[in-house]
Amino acid sequence: MPDTPATSQPSSEDIESALGYAFRDGKLLAEALTHRSFSNEHGHDKNYERLEFLGDSVLGLVTAHWLFKRFPKQPEGELAKLKGFLVSAPVLSYRAEELGIGARLRLGVGERRSGGSAKASILADSMEAVIGAVYLDGGLDAAREIVIPILQDALRNRSRYDHADAKTRLQELVQGRGWGLPAYKLVTESGPDHEKTFTVECRVDGKRVGLAEGRSKKGAEQGAADEALKELGEAAS
Repeated sequence: MPDTPATSQPSSEDIESALGYAFRDGKLLAEALTHRSFSNEHGHDKNYERLEFLGDSVLGLVTAHWLFKRFPKQPEGELAKLKGFLVSAPVLSYRAEELGIGARLRLGVGERRSGGSAKASILADSMEAVIGAVYLDGGLDAAREIVIPILQDALRNRSRYDHADAKTRLQELVQGRGWGLPAYKLVTESGPDHEKTFTVECRVDGKRVGLAEGRSKKGAEQGAADEALKELGEAAS
């Protein structure tokens, strides 16, 4: 199995285009996309963990400042709750999925086989690492430019994150039962380009256990995973 993703998967340039930021030092982005399991297997001394540490602080600063300016009358407690939501794993992992980060992650063989590229925790950590990499490459203003759209989208679509981690929870459930990883298939796509509706089915062990619609493929997949969790939960009770 090759160490790097296939060329049909999103490239670093695709990620930069989606981010709206072009790295001057491409090594920083490569480091932000390298999981510890890969560096351990290949004798590398760098992975995304140090960048994640830095990105976590940059994200927290930008988020706190943005909330402070946006909600001048909110008390500290309410701002803290909003900040906790905005920097949470579901929000960050969703953005990482949108950017195609999972497909570009360099993972060790075991982590890749266990579906690490779809794990919310890994996606969220890698998103923080990318933020840290942007900060080192372009400074705080550049980091702010990629963080604020995440915050704005999360506040506009807060209900989305009620089920944002459904795919990860489903994956953990089926692996715990010794089944293969869930498979998602686009069933139908309808509507004009600016207002499409996607229908996705989720199959586990060859059987359809979830079906859902969404305004994006990722949203439909999350809905299908949520339906699958309900179906499998009922089956197990």
